[in-house]
Amino acid sequence: MQPAVAVIGAGPAGLMAAEVLAGDGVRVDVYDAMPSVGRKLLMAGRGGLNITHAEPTEDFRRRYAARQKEISPLLEAFGPAELREWVHDLGVATFIGSSGRVFPTEMKAAPLLRAWLRRLRATDVRFHMRHRWCGWTRADDGRLTLSFTTPQGTQAQQVQAVILALGGGSWARLGSDGKWVPYLEAAGIEVAALRPANCGFDTAWSEHLRQRFAGQPIKAVSASLVDADGVVHHRRGEFMLTASGVEGGLIYALSAALRDTIDATGSATLHLDLLPEHDATRVLAEVARPRGARSLASHLQSRLRLKGAKVALLRECLAADAFADPTRLTAAIKALPLRLLATRPLDEAISSAGGVCFTALDAQLMLKALPGVFCAGEMLDWEAPTGGYLLTACLASGHAAGRGVRHWLGI
Repeated sequence: MQPAVAVIGAGPAGLMAAEVLAGDGVRVDVYDAMPSVGRKLLMAGRGGLNITHAEPTEDFRRRYAARQKEISPLLEAFGPAELREWVHDLGVATFIGSSGRVFPTEMKAAPLLRAWLRRLRATDVRFHMRHRWCGWTRADDGRLTLSFTTPQGTQAQQVQAVILALGGGSWARLGSDGKWVPYLEAAGIEVAALRPANCGFDTAWSEHLRQRFAGQPIKAVSASLVDADGVVHHRRGEFMLTASGVEGGLIYALSAALRDTIDATGSATLHLDLLPEHDATRVLAEVARPRGARSLASHLQSRLRLKGAKVALLRECLAADAFADPTRLTAAIKALPLRLLATRPLDEAISSAGGVCFTALDAQLMLKALPGVFCAGEMLDWEAPTGGYLLTACLASGHAAGRGVRHWLGI
């Protein structure tokens, strides 16, 4: 008889694990609580599916920060180069953007997902949608009986091994709801609390800024943060003002450090350089230049092209009397302190940190306390910035878990 393996979770990690196994003749059944597969992948691809990044290997691996040691072996077997070749094998062309990010030529996730599902179904991978995993039992012979709630009632499936690829805790409406955590904790598995990653932050805006400037971008700035350990983080980019605070690429790049600093100290102060292309000497010279009858706003716009939402931020974060002092105003333009108070809710985050601790897993991503049970994807305790790093590590971990099951079954 063919070995029977269940993959629970039809996101990128689960689908990759299924592909690895089905290619070796394993009978694979994929289960998911959602009505269709790859929902978060499709959402990520709405603005252009960033599949990976073309930067040098060591730079790429450093993006996983505290989990670089654990993620690096997964990337050695299935890293950016292998991922891109795999996409090409699906008949989807890719290109490298000016920032080094890699995209499908059509930019969309749907063509890639359709091609992938055709290939999986051609290898007899079976899909069971609207099947929510709700527990398991183990027989004396080691086989696992998995329980699922379905529209037809509770169903059971006996398997020799299972791969859990249940996602993190963000975007619950797409399937990543973190409801798997109690099941693993009840089994004695160490799970780090799920927290927002690549997320927005709250601050105490005035009603004026909230009403007038929410939704407006802050472009071409740099930001610095000294975290709770005294480490300096610096990024350049842009972000968006929201009704409650800030979000966007620059904020997401610093979100782990911002979140951890808030957790440690109660708030985090981000220093914004509103004119990174100008040094302080030039800014001071322009600010101090006589402006005659012109308003300060007109003067800043004329001499420094500083206007709109950036000036609103200055007025929000700087005392009124400082605008009459060129030295203080210049210091604020070059290092405006923006105090952030809290992360936005986990369900709003692009991804999540926390999950199954790597100390609970062996090198094959099998749970040490539960032989035959493997974990992959965002439900593992790692995080990464946007830019293709999230999807690459999800696919790499699914690839590794599939290989781990093959090893476990002696294939």
